[in-house]
Amino acid sequence: MSTKLDILIFGAHADDAEIGMAGTIIKHTSAGLRVGICDLTYAEMSSNGTVELRQQEAAAAADVLGLSYRSNLGLPDRGLERNAEQLAAITAEIRRCAPRIVFAPYWEDRHPDHTWCSRLVEEAVFNAKLRRYMPELAPVQVEQVYYYFINDTAPASVLVDVTAQYERKVAALSCYASQFGLAPGNDAVATPLTQGYVDRVRYRDAIAGQRNLIPYAEGFVTKTPFVAEMLL
Repeated sequence: MSTKLDILIFGAHADDAEIGMAGTIIKHTSAGLRVGICDLTYAEMSSNGTVELRQQEAAAAADVLGLSYRSNLGLPDRGLERNAEQLAAITAEIRRCAPRIVFAPYWEDRHPDHTWCSRLVEEAVFNAKLRRYMPELAPVQVEQVYYYFINDTAPASVLVDVTAQYERKVAALSCYASQFGLAPGNDAVATPLTQGYVDRVRYRDAIAGQRNLIPYAEGFVTKTPFVAEMLL
């Protein structure tokens, strides 16, 4: 099966993309677009869950989202950095999937892996179009890069109304029971994710839409201006 995608979303860990933009993903997959997620790491340093369990949860979430593709590059959790090997791995993924649009985490976030993911993807998008870089793979010109919010927010360049998709977003997040739950009697430890995190994501998305009287919206930032034929 071809991996050519309309949209490719990068996250440092499985659940990053779901937190930031599950509603937008569902909106696009429901419209027939081919959407994929590339997780950079297996989240092997997470306080809760295991690599195997996280992979099962990611697969379940992919079904809820309607993804055409999900991959994991196996880069080191808490070891993301700007080096030639990691940059080449991300660039190769962009070339294999040839997406029109790429999403990455917003470049300011409390989790260092999220900020490194953002930086690496931005550079990889640039490298992907250079025909003399990794010439064994055909160059790819990405049309636009958007940045989604995970923990920290900023004024959005664009909002997507995800009201109709919101309960499916919650269903996708609920697939990650190892991260967002703290069941009595198990060996899980309290983290920011287990302290009502999904409720806080819901509040954030409600606040994002409030100014435009949208019940739930997901916000994105872009560094590249939109090109429009007309404004009306």
